[in-house]
Amino acid sequence: MILQIHGILNVVSWGIMFPIGVIMARYVKKFPGCDPVWFYLHVSCQIVAYILGVAGWGTGMKLGSKSKGVTYLTHRNLGITLFTFATLQMFALFVRPKKDNKYRICWDIYHRCIGYSIIVMGIINVFKGFEILKPGYHWRTSYIAVISSIGGVAILLEICTRILYFRNKNKTSDGSSNC
Repeated sequence: MILQIHGILNVVSWGIMFPIGVIMARYVKKFPGCDPVWFYLHVSCQIVAYILGVAGWGTGMKLGSKSKGVTYLTHRNLGITLFTFATLQMFALFVRPKKDNKYRICWDIYHRCIGYSIIVMGIINVFKGFEILKPGYHWRTSYIAVISSIGGVAILLEICTRILYFRNKNKTSDGSSNC
C-alpha cells in the first residue's frame, strides 16, 4: 500500500503539479490584468506540489529503509536531487530580490534553470517509477495522456504569447498604441 501511495503522491507532485505551476508563471503573467494573480497561482501550485513531493519523498525514504538489498539507484538519486532542488526553490522564494535590484536577473536565471530541471527530472523519475512499480497499463497511458495534454497547452500558450508579442511589437514600432 505504501508503494502505491508513494507513486500517486509523486506522479501528482513532480509529474503534474510542478509543470502546471511553471505554465502559470510562464504564460498567465503575459495576459493583461493578471499581475499579481499569476504569481499567487504559481506559488500556491508549487507549494502544494512541494508538500505532496515531500510526502512522496518521505514514503520513498521509508520504502528504501525497509527494502534492504533492493536499490533502484537512478530512481533514488533522481528523487533525492528533485527534493534538494525543490527545497532550494522554496528557500529562494525568501531571498528573491525586488524587480529593480541589479541581482534580480541572476536570481531569475537561477530560478528558471532549477525550475525547468525539476520538471525534466520529475517526468523522467515518474517513468522510472512506472518501470519499478509496473502498474497496470492504464496508469502509464493515463499519465502520458495527462502530461501530453499539459505539454499541448504549453505549446498553444507559447504560440499565443508569441503572436501577442509580435503584434504588440509591430504596433509600438509603428507609433501606434501598445494596447
